[in-house]
Amino acid sequence: MLALLLALLLLVGCAGPSRLEQLPAELPERVELSATPFHPQTEHQCGPAALATVLGAAGRNVDPAALATEVYLPGRQGSLQPELAAAARARGLLAYETGPLLSDLLAEVAAGRPVLVLQQLGAGPWPTWHYAVVVGYDKARGTLLLRSGTDERQILRASLFAATWDRAGNWALVLLEPGTLPAHPDPVRYMSAAAALETAGNPGAARAAYAAAAGRWPEAPLPRLGLGNLAAAAGDWAEAERWYRAVLADDPTRAAALNNRAEALVRLGCPDAARMLLQQGTVHVAADDPLQPVLQQTVRDLSAQAATPAGAAAECTQFTVR
Repeated sequence: MLALLLALLLLVGCAGPSRLEQLPAELPERVELSATPFHPQTEHQCGPAALATVLGAAGRNVDPAALATEVYLPGRQGSLQPELAAAARARGLLAYETGPLLSDLLAEVAAGRPVLVLQQLGAGPWPTWHYAVVVGYDKARGTLLLRSGTDERQILRASLFAATWDRAGNWALVLLEPGTLPAHPDPVRYMSAAAALETAGNPGAARAAYAAAAGRWPEAPLPRLGLGNLAAAAGDWAEAERWYRAVLADDPTRAAALNNRAEALVRLGCPDAARMLLQQGTVHVAADDPLQPVLQQTVRDLSAQAATPAGAAAECTQFTVR
């Protein structure tokens, strides 16, 4: 009876038109990333095997057994998505979650990057969670190609794959060298991935990712704030001040840039310029902005600061406050 139920579930998953018929015309008709390494999984350890596969494709060759000590949770008999992403970041890669559409996922494959996916292979009260790697597709046949479990070339109907992927929340992860943008970059997801690199203690990788974002979205504040914060953390206050000033030039309501630029000016020995900046800038920040208390504390701290030393006054004129 159980085998019959499983067969029925598979038939339902295969029903309906191919999900590949609606792929953008610019995607190639057929892709197979045949150079992608293959690591057959051991019991319950599809996470380390799938992660080793995409890491190897990104030039980070790691044995799945070594990864298991980082990402496998014996109590859950599996791995969780945050642990997989963290392991990739620990190796200097940006872990980017693709969009929820099949076209988002396959655009990465068409760009030459295999994609780590989570599937729910069962239904009802006993679902089976499984990690695999998408390494190809064929529009005409309506199929996807995966490295999955102990199968190096698993061919699935796109409709069946989509059903298992949908049930798992459409989660997919692509690993990028910092500074490289995904095929369909989303600013929020990309900046989240870049910030995670900074949090993981890899400022160089984060800087490359922020710089790529600033080039892609030149008017967006967050990439430039990130670059300013990294410069400040490195003690390069002149560079930090330039980034914060650029953000405020486009959007004077940004409380974080206003506060951080004032801090940079103080660190550069120009407290008078910092006081003038806050005097002119706080009026642009909304009264209910969450950072208002921080700004007001900065104003109070600056009121206790001595005036700009006479010897530095001329040098401080370069930091025009506007």
